[in-house]
Amino acid sequence: MVQFLFNGCGTGTGDLVADIYLNRKVDSVLSLMTTEEKLGQMNLLTSDWDVTGPTMRDTYMEDIRAGRCGNIFNAHTVDYNRKLQQIAVEETRLGIPLLFGYDVIHGHKTIFPIPLAEACSWNLELMERSAMLAAREAAASGLHWTFAPMVDLSRDPRWGRVSEGNGEDPLLGGLIAEARVKGFQGEDLSDPFTLAACVKHFAAYGAPQAGRDYHTVDMSELHFREYYLPPYRKGIEAGAVSVMASFNDLFGIPATASSYLLTDLLRNEMHFTGFVVSDYSGIEQLQDHGVAADRQHAGELALLAGVDMDMQSAIFAETLARSLEEGKIRMQDIDAAVRRILRIKFRLGLFDDPYRYLNEEREAEVIFSEELMEHALVSARESVVLLKNEPVNGKKILPLSSPGRIAVIGPLADNQLDMLGSWHAAGDHTKVVTLLEGIRKRFSGAEIRYSEGCDFYSEDRSGFGRAISLARNSDVVVLAIGETQDQSGEAASRSIPDIPGIQEELALELIQTGTPVVVMIMAERPLIFPRLNESASAIFYAWHLGTRAGDALADILSGAYNPSGKLVMSIPRNAGQIPVYYNTKSTGRPADPNNRFTSKYLDVPNEPLYPFGFGLSYTDFSCREFQLQDTLMGMNDTLHLSVSVKNTGAYDGHETVQLYVRDLVGSVTRPVKELKDFQKIFLAAGEERTLHFTLTTDDLKFIGKNLEYMTEPGDFRVFVGPDSERLLEATFTLVKNN
Repeated sequence: MVQFLFNGCGTGTGDLVADIYLNRKVDSVLSLMTTEEKLGQMNLLTSDWDVTGPTMRDTYMEDIRAGRCGNIFNAHTVDYNRKLQQIAVEETRLGIPLLFGYDVIHGHKTIFPIPLAEACSWNLELMERSAMLAAREAAASGLHWTFAPMVDLSRDPRWGRVSEGNGEDPLLGGLIAEARVKGFQGEDLSDPFTLAACVKHFAAYGAPQAGRDYHTVDMSELHFREYYLPPYRKGIEAGAVSVMASFNDLFGIPATASSYLLTDLLRNEMHFTGFVVSDYSGIEQLQDHGVAADRQHAGELALLAGVDMDMQSAIFAETLARSLEEGKIRMQDIDAAVRRILRIKFRLGLFDDPYRYLNEEREAEVIFSEELMEHALVSARESVVLLKNEPVNGKKILPLSSPGRIAVIGPLADNQLDMLGSWHAAGDHTKVVTLLEGIRKRFSGAEIRYSEGCDFYSEDRSGFGRAISLARNSDVVVLAIGETQDQSGEAASRSIPDIPGIQEELALELIQTGTPVVVMIMAERPLIFPRLNESASAIFYAWHLGTRAGDALADILSGAYNPSGKLVMSIPRNAGQIPVYYNTKSTGRPADPNNRFTSKYLDVPNEPLYPFGFGLSYTDFSCREFQLQDTLMGMNDTLHLSVSVKNTGAYDGHETVQLYVRDLVGSVTRPVKELKDFQKIFLAAGEERTLHFTLTTDDLKFIGKNLEYMTEPGDFRVFVGPDSERLLEATFTLVKNN
């Protein structure tokens, strides 16, 4: 084995001298590498898990020993990863350490709410902390790199992977992308409690036609740049050191083969300096896309487009040497990719100490630590959205005030596995607190009885009788219905995303008993439930909340925590509305109920069942005295706005006040409103506070017809309120400076 002396590469400082020093170190390694070893650094292969634990295919073990594989994913735990790292460091010619990656999407062992749910907290500090704690736990388990955050904007709940994203708004999605990247990576990647982040999926993966996963994406570049690109940009500006290419095509070229996306846009325009990894076998799939004639051709296309690391297809390792001999690619193309990968290994400190992440004592101390478990509770509570809380017999059902008899019903009521949600990494479902368990702990003096009622798939109504009997003999029913963890997520598109099976039928029959029913919809996408919405008096969107789900929901039911979540995706009335989102455009014939020949449906309103930004509280808030500092704003000015917010109800609580803008006349059509700012505040009962917002010309910029980022003078309408529909409004004019 060739020996190196790698001492402190000055990582994480951003200092130019340190960067030059790092590049010299990278080049010193590169100069010693054979072509096969270089291609090995560009090769990412999987470990496997079965009932006995982690395993590695024999051929992959040999690839590591031969220097033909420099990166492994789906391998974790200190003991296992140390064995693999020892092979790379102690048995290969150059001893270059392995990079270990894993899908740490919303927690590692301790699972937090699915990302879409946590986005509904509108709490950026909380989301950054979730990523930081997930990184801490994953790093303690021997990992260096997470395939997160997913920042794909999506407006289509048929697409199952909305669960991993941040909803339908580019501004909020970008702020969350920034928060999560900072949380994962911290201030310095060489800190062994951090992970390298991976912004994915580049680009526009969240807009597949018909909501079908892996499907083609087709949109104008103007639309792409204004709505879908900003969250990726924010994640990259936050310092993400890797990006994953998406499966879909865009502008007619699969992303994995798109030099426009991966080189012109990502590297040259957005100044990304990290490495690009394909998605799972994404390079091989270029053949199915119909742009590559064979595996070798696919590898050439991907490398020349800007992909640095091949996940799982092994095409780079197996074919690029031949492509090099045939003059199809150049050694400098390979060297550029290897440099980018080695830089991150240096920045992670792996050349200083390949075993720095491999400490059994730290692993035992961090996994399921009190800090992680407490944050799982905090995050779960803030993620829940109260949609409805109407009076029954003159009194609101919620919060529950010491009911004597509680019927807990539904296939998700005592369900540990599905509370983890999709992409729950190494999460342990036996650690999950179910809704039933949480209610038993919180309402210890009540008589609590449970019935599953039905399942998710069949037409079996044999459990209805017992469930209805329990309801009739109880003071309140808490009903948990929705999706399983595998009915959303990757490869889980649904043409009609309603509540599966006969669960909604069970709910309607329980409501008919006359006993107050609190409906908990536990899902990973906005589901369609118009009949249930019409009949039910109390509805929570409770998502899949992770390890502490039951404790969080019991806290909310009891009033120990006042719900504060706000939707980040609109909930449609029916599948025919999809996609439905708040920042739509007016069209030349905006909807008019008195004019048939306008843009509307005959059978349903244009508006969603519940709009973006919506969420109730146990208390009431009022917004009033919305004031603008001036009605004229110069191009170099800042416009100051204020609004008074009062808690007019009987409970302390949080409110998220949202600021929207509409450009009334533009050189290209503009949305009816766009989120520009928000503030989440806590107000005690009876408390009033004046909130201050500012707008600059940067907030009013948009992508023009020539794809330039621009601001135009003219009239604007500005709105403020608790969601995207219940709004106060005012107008101002942007004028050219003299």
